[in-house]
Amino acid sequence: MFKNKNGGRNNLCGDNIRKLRLDFPTKLSQRALADKMQLIGIDVDKNAIQRIESGKRFVTDIELKAFSEIFGVSLDKLI
Repeated sequence: MFKNKNGGRNNLCGDNIRKLRLDFPTKLSQRALADKMQLIGIDVDKNAIQRIESGKRFVTDIELKAFSEIFGVSLDKLI
């Protein structure tokens, strides 16, 4: 069985995504961010964004790339 040694979090970028979402010029809601992801072709919903931000969900490399495009930041800034 996999034992997470990262304080129980399944990703390192959730806190950064939340901060970027709230600092976005129009202050995106989780639903609005999910809508933007779907426009890019990434199938996530509001609940997935919530789980990513809380660290309960893994984030794929394709999702990371989409987040970086939406927020206009480098992948390093997300991680």
